[in-house]
Amino acid sequence: MFVLIFLFIVEIVNTQDFNKIIEAFSKSYSYETKTDYSSAIKILFDVYDASSYEINLRLGWLNYLNGNFVESITYYKKAISLKPGSIEAKFGLTLPLSAMGNWDAVIKQYEDILKIDPNNTTALYRLGLIYYNKADYKNSYKYLEKLVNLYPFNYDGLILFAWTNLKLGKYSQAKLLFQKVLLLSPNDISAQEGLKTIK
Repeated sequence: MFVLIFLFIVEIVNTQDFNKIIEAFSKSYSYETKTDYSSAIKILFDVYDASSYEINLRLGWLNYLNGNFVESITYYKKAISLKPGSIEAKFGLTLPLSAMGNWDAVIKQYEDILKIDPNNTTALYRLGLIYYNKADYKNSYKYLEKLVNLYPFNYDGLILFAWTNLKLGKYSQAKLLFQKVLLLSPNDISAQEGLKTIK
């Protein structure tokens, strides 16, 4: 009998705690809508639980929006430690890392995502873009080739892959890719510029 009463009391407490958490999240979303990120963060501290993936993930996001990049990284890392297979937390972590210009750490996160999900098109594209911007066209090619094989008629992948091929001196492949871009976007300035460069 005592055990049943104890379990009933624990369940009531858990329900009350959960209701407080739901209310805190609800208020936090309201504050976020008003771009009052400090209040959106503060309200979550009233129910903060270090073992909650969801709270840590949300605090990572809100601190990023508030420009608190170091804090954002801390909370995203906590979320990742709680759920190591979480792709969303790793994508989240790339936001403050990118804002701080820590591109090596960003690359590592995208590579970690690809270990979990080798065909993740967002990670493939972003790695291709980062390496393209670093003028490391060989690595850019590696990721973009896989992306374009998965999505052969996708604008973002095609145009970046076309330029990567051009930078690598693969002119016939670049020409073909720029032409495919024009099938998607007949007046595309970037594709037209690329084709003029080849001529």
